[in-house]
Amino acid sequence: MLSYNITKFYFTDMVLCIIYKPKNNRMKRLHNKVAVITGANSGIGLATAKLYLQEGAKVVLSGRRKEALDEVAKTLTGDFIIVTADVGKAEDNKKLIEEAIHKYGKIDILFLNAGVVLHPTQTCEITEEHYDEIFNINVKGPILAIKEALPHINDQGSILFNNSVVTQRAFDGLGIYSATKGALRAYQRVLVSEVKDRKIRVNSIAPGPITTPIFGKMGLPKDVSEEMGKGFAKRVPLGRFGTSEEVAKSALFLASDDASYINGVELEVDGGMSQI
Repeated sequence: MLSYNITKFYFTDMVLCIIYKPKNNRMKRLHNKVAVITGANSGIGLATAKLYLQEGAKVVLSGRRKEALDEVAKTLTGDFIIVTADVGKAEDNKKLIEEAIHKYGKIDILFLNAGVVLHPTQTCEITEEHYDEIFNINVKGPILAIKEALPHINDQGSILFNNSVVTQRAFDGLGIYSATKGALRAYQRVLVSEVKDRKIRVNSIAPGPITTPIFGKMGLPKDVSEEMGKGFAKRVPLGRFGTSEEVAKSALFLASDDASYINGVELEVDGGMSQI
């Protein structure tokens, strides 16, 4: 049902004429929802936090670097808190959820976005340290965060993973990274079954090449990184990198009631890269 604001009225030939303008009564898609986002100080996590806030959510942003979170906080408007937490550490995952519950009392959306690639490493050059760091952040972190959060997630809530197109396409030197994302996809399927009685939906996003700071953290010379980027872009039918904002729109959709009958899927946001 539409309602209206009177914007102008006037008389003509002794007849009162009134001009009405429809009000914008659209309910924000995440009105009063509480969302926890890991890795929210930049890239996809930050873009998603901004969009969730615009859509009425109360947001808990976490990241490893306090300085980066403090800078981010200056750019945001809405109801939010920041929590410094390293998802690779069990105690930090516990701290993150405790602070979220202390502030807001519940969780409706848990977006497990934090992740690392590190520098490309061929199989014969993989070290135990390299393996541990990537798996601790990309796999152990999300699983432990879910363990801590699950008792506090409302029934019919939403859990969302940030996965990757690397579960479907091979990239030399990214074997360990690809293995972590494959592990998350397998874990997601089990979780869908384990929380089905509470009607909690569990989905994931699988981005292709996205313009985010993560590429600058791979430890490669700038020219090598740029050439790698060009190679990625050539494999995308749309011929370009995606943006964090484009991925954030998918994260909004999957977390909202617009996706109320979507559960257990992995949504490719990759410009068609995984399809050809």
